[in-house]
Amino acid sequence: MRKKRLAASLLALSLCFSLAACSGGSSATPAPESDAPETTAPVETDRGESDLDYVQTKGTLVVGMTDFAPMDYKDENGEWIGFDADMAKAFAESLGVDVEFLEINWDNKLMELDTKGIDVIWNGMTINDEVEAGASVSEPYCRNGQVVVVPVDKAEDYQTVESLSGLNFAVENGSAGAEQLDALGLSYVAKTTQADALLEVASGASDACVIDLLMAGAMIGEGTSYPDLTYTVQLNDEEYGVAFRKGSGLVDAFNEFWASAYADGTVMETATTYGVQESVIEK
Repeated sequence: MRKKRLAASLLALSLCFSLAACSGGSSATPAPESDAPETTAPVETDRGESDLDYVQTKGTLVVGMTDFAPMDYKDENGEWIGFDADMAKAFAESLGVDVEFLEINWDNKLMELDTKGIDVIWNGMTINDEVEAGASVSEPYCRNGQVVVVPVDKAEDYQTVESLSGLNFAVENGSAGAEQLDALGLSYVAKTTQADALLEVASGASDACVIDLLMAGAMIGEGTSYPDLTYTVQLNDEEYGVAFRKGSGLVDAFNEFWASAYADGTVMETATTYGVQESVIEK
């Protein structure tokens, strides 16, 4: 019996040493490397050229915009015209593609661009930190500012920023005008377009609205659609740019096109047609 117990003890001790040798440690034999390729997320190389190729291959430049005279609006035949619209047509022609205008929710413009619902945001777009963080932006091409629009018979009462307190504003959702009102802590109702914001004031539903200076010059005052409206306070100074997908080769293509179109007179001729020549930045 004692011999059997001794043999069992020696066997158990032997098994412990065997398991220790197999359990790892610096002396363990490493497992053979797998021949399977390492899996990594695909990396898109040279996105700039691929984005330019993407537009030229599909044969259409899709322009995201809103109804915003004098930059983009429809004529009596339902065709999109305006300073931006006409120049977008010329740019598409320079790329050898057709142009398609797609009216978008301005608050979703960067998402539409990134998901390829559109190829470019071109609609009197103010260059700001949000836009530059989410897209690649062209060189600025127009000067602008946000202005307060009120009925003519009330204009004298609202000539300073301080006098605006207590007014109920209308403004385009996600616009530079909304940013200015937020910064000033003024209350407003958000509308889909700047044209809708103007209608709010014209109908008496809102006391005032904030829109682009360029739009105010074309849409309000004597001889316009809103002769009983005027603008008073200019809240800031801005510059317009055209936005493309991050890293897109269309940015360089646009900048080259614009410089050429300015040099041959196309830019200023088109600007004069729509009354924005004084806002165009000299190239």
